[in-house]
Amino acid sequence: MRAVDCVERVDLGEVPYEDAVRDMTDWVARRRAGEIPDRLALLSHPPVITYGSRTPPAELPAGLTVPLVPVDRGGQATYHGPGQLIGYLVLNLRERGPGDIVRWVENGLIAACADLGFETVRRDTPPGAQSLVGVWTPDGRKLVSIGMRIRGGVTSHGFALNITSDLVEFTRFVACGLPGVAMTSLAELAAEQGRPAPAEREVRDAVARALGAR
Repeated sequence: MRAVDCVERVDLGEVPYEDAVRDMTDWVARRRAGEIPDRLALLSHPPVITYGSRTPPAELPAGLTVPLVPVDRGGQATYHGPGQLIGYLVLNLRERGPGDIVRWVENGLIAACADLGFETVRRDTPPGAQSLVGVWTPDGRKLVSIGMRIRGGVTSHGFALNITSDLVEFTRFVACGLPGVAMTSLAELAAEQGRPAPAEREVRDAVARALGAR
């Protein structure tokens, strides 16, 4: 996949999930029409659990502690909330040429984590197994969830990186379709290293650099 001259960085604060999806749908239409460049939007959401159409009902929480919202992206159920960095990518793949966009995102986020002082890896999914797409610690904890959609050659949705997320929320349902998966955060990893968690601004800047957004 070849480089493209510009990925526009858009920094937002906390945006309700439904509002963000509405804006993202508009960006996709404008990108397809050539009205805007490729775009990386960085933001957060109030507490919400999103899930795809293939998520079995048994994997969703029995008690509604936070809103449940069906989505049209890849991936299974996941939690969004304060302390998490959301990245929505609106990219024209026809201009970027052939390549694995999900692997490109995984590798970019691994580079961003390395820039922040954390070792992370990607994992290949065994045939017939539940997807292991995302960014993981070497000992098998999941730091970043990735769920994207491609329609008309343009991507939407993106990734969720836990900075200071409340990890207990992930235990209330089957996160990412992986029973027993251990989620982690940069705060937890930093504490294990005996240092403070990076500030959100540092994380935003590292992610934007790694994905070529400015």
